[in-house]
Amino acid sequence: MHMVSFVKTSATIRSLLPIASSSISKIMDSSSNAGTGGSQRLLTLAQHLRQYKAPSFPEDIVEQRIEESGGKVVSQVGFPEAVTPVGQNPEKFRPKKAAVLICLFEGDDGDLRVILTKRSSKLSTHSGEVALPGGKAEEGDKDDGDTAKREAKEEIGLDPELVNVVTVLQPFLSKHLLRVVPVIGILNDKKAFKPVLNPAEVEAVFDAPLEMFLKDENRRQEEREWMGEKFLLHFFDYGVGHKKYLIWGLTAGILIRAASVVYQRPPAFVEQNPKFKVPQNVSNDTTLP
Repeated sequence: MHMVSFVKTSATIRSLLPIASSSISKIMDSSSNAGTGGSQRLLTLAQHLRQYKAPSFPEDIVEQRIEESGGKVVSQVGFPEAVTPVGQNPEKFRPKKAAVLICLFEGDDGDLRVILTKRSSKLSTHSGEVALPGGKAEEGDKDDGDTAKREAKEEIGLDPELVNVVTVLQPFLSKHLLRVVPVIGILNDKKAFKPVLNPAEVEAVFDAPLEMFLKDENRRQEEREWMGEKFLLHFFDYGVGHKKYLIWGLTAGILIRAASVVYQRPPAFVEQNPKFKVPQNVSNDTTLP
């Protein structure tokens, strides 16, 4: 899936998550004691992240805003001020719901890492691309956390009981106008996770340092345009042994957002944050560039 919205400014991030930058630094910069205090640092990080409250996106708010704005709805894909035209028939714009799991754990060197997958090359869409575990919501899911953990179990065999969901981020809009909620979960016992891949969906599972998505290293960008608004797609190259992975689009955007919230600082590169609009005639075939 391609990214539609990126991270906010540093000041906005700090207002959304009232955690002092120095506190986060102390939590994350204790690598010299990685073998003795790791679980305690993760618990402390979890406590801080629970303070983060992302704007909600329930359907009743969408309908209320459509009525109040005469056929327009305030975008909830990272730009609350953005107005998204939905045309004369607002019922057409009802994005399907999905959730992805940002599963964080402490690496051997004390760094914070995130679990990623490479999608099966046999899939009809986004085949072979790097993604976060996740997928569309199902009727039995209680919330976005349930959706993300269920999908992670189906894709890579991650036991939901091992993951402590601490917060959710603002929804993103995918290339196919799918509303995607990033769910942050903490994996305190990485050794208890024994990956079992679903070959129909996943080709590989690996992990990467979360902080890399704030650094201007092994990164490039491409400018795109959507209904007169220019924006940037970010691409990160990452290697694990002899294997090379490209992390880009929606996945990269979500990880930039997550890293900015966790580390309480903006990325070291410029993100072009336009106001995205949905065309008046939205259908199942409508996609973003």
